[in-house]
Amino acid sequence: MKLGAHVSASGGPARAIDRAVEIGAEAIQIFASSPRAWAFRPISEDRLLEFRQRSEETGVSPTFLHGTYLVNLGGTPELVEKSIVSLVQQMNAASQLGAAGVIFHSGSHKGAGLDAVFDQATDALQRVLSECPPDVWLIIENSAGMGDHIGASFGEIGRIIRAVDSPQVKVCLDTEHTFAAGYDLTHPDRIEEVLEEFDREIGLSRLVVVHANDAKVELGSGIDRHENIGEGHMGLEGFEVIM
Repeated sequence: MKLGAHVSASGGPARAIDRAVEIGAEAIQIFASSPRAWAFRPISEDRLLEFRQRSEETGVSPTFLHGTYLVNLGGTPELVEKSIVSLVQQMNAASQLGAAGVIFHSGSHKGAGLDAVFDQATDALQRVLSECPPDVWLIIENSAGMGDHIGASFGEIGRIIRAVDSPQVKVCLDTEHTFAAGYDLTHPDRIEEVLEEFDREIGLSRLVVVHANDAKVELGSGIDRHENIGEGHMGLEGFEVIM
């Protein structure tokens, strides 16, 4: 297990490696573009080379990219199309950087239910995988449930993964989202039950990264509100259990 952080890539991706070294991070997550916009500017060859060299020199690895927050596999056809294009761009950038993969939020079905958007969501992910390199992971992040988001339950994520049917699809477990969705990670016996369900519905081999966030909200609230570790409802003792 490597411990890392999300770090800024301002000034070029290689600066993210420097920032990681400054705080003692062993692995990093970065944005390759603005997380709140569709616009994507390809990374220059010089910056790609500099990043890979700095990563190798420092041993800071793996790197994960986080896709734009605008991605929504449960949206209108136009929104889904934009989401596909964005994810392909991010996956290509991840491959060029030598990153492990791209973490993304699946979006919301707007109350229609997963069944109503299931085919379009899985078809979209299959298209992304058909248009991107095979050496990077497409990583679904579990959701808190707020706004009828897709993938708040392990069962939903597992169902999507089985339909897409690709070894490239992996999972990022966000501790706040997990806690808000009603899975208690803060007690030794309960966390074992949570991981048993994860393994049963998804498979622990799919779990490649954890976002460690405390929660401003109570267990099962369904609300996505992060807090600094030790300052929320999960508490320092909860994260000692997780570690």
